Order: sequence, then structure tokens, then C-alpha cells
Amino acid sequence: MASDRGGSGQRQRRAKREVSAGGVVFRRHADEGFHFLLIRDSYGHWGFPKGHLEQGESAAEAAARETTEETGLADLTLHASLETIDWYFRLRGKLIHKFCHFYLFESTAGEPNPQLDEGITECVWCGFDDAVARLGYENARGVLRKAGELTRVVTGTSEPAR
Repeated sequence: MASDRGGSGQRQRRAKREVSAGGVVFRRHADEGFHFLLIRDSYGHWGFPKGHLEQGESAAEAAARETTEETGLADLTLHASLETIDWYFRLRGKLIHKFCHFYLFESTAGEPNPQLDEGITECVWCGFDDAVARLGYENARGVLRKAGELTRVVTGTSEPAR
């Protein structure tokens, strides 16, 4: 997810725009604070579940659906919109400008199972600091930092995500 926000107007005009949505899922652990769910993608990098919006679907609905599909967690509570990140990449020779809207979800039950047929090879719960260190994309670290702040707000605790 290398960000390339700069560039010429020509580059921006040539890029095809794609929109997706994803979820940052947390779980409360009484003695260990909050844990965040990461997935290992088909490139071997740790990140968050995400995917394209389907026809007539809101970004929040797509984030919940994609998170459930890629992790198997069905009992998700939507708490907040986090932020939108964007980056450029090439696919089959075409320049793509991708926007991804992220949402904060809480999961209270169930064990995650990676969606192997979509290239998700592993799901893991991590403490905040471990999750920040594992993430394979810098822009995802910013999303997680925002999620860590909002987790305290939505749960009514002053304890930092750790």
C-alpha cells in the first residue's frame, strides 16, 4: 500500500479510481487491555480486512461484510468511522488510485479463520504495540493509531491501547 499522493495532474487523470472499505477489529481482554485483529494478505504482509463495495452498499456495510468474509467473525459491533487512506498502484499495466474507508468494529466472541481462497493466510490478535510493529503498510499504522485512540473513547476507558 505504498502511498503516492503527489504527482502530476496527468498522472491523476490517467488513474482509474477504485473504492474499498475495511475494518479494524478490537477485542477487550480484562488483564491485557485491547487486542486488534490483523490478517496476513496474499503478499505476506500484515494488514486489515478490506475489499470493494458492492452495488448499492455503503462503505460501512462493505467494511462489515468484508471483515466477516475475510476473518469469519460475524458478531461485529460498528463503533466509528476511522479515516480514509489512498494510494496508487499498477494492475495489469493500468494505474489505479485506490481509496479505502476504514471503520472501527468490536468483536466479543468467536475465533477468526482466514479466508484462504481470497489469499488471506492467517488471522492473529495482537496487543496495540505488537500490531503497530507487525503492520506491513505505513498508512495502515496511521489507521491503527486512530483506532487505538477511538477505542478508549467508545469503551469509556482512560487506559491506553497497549
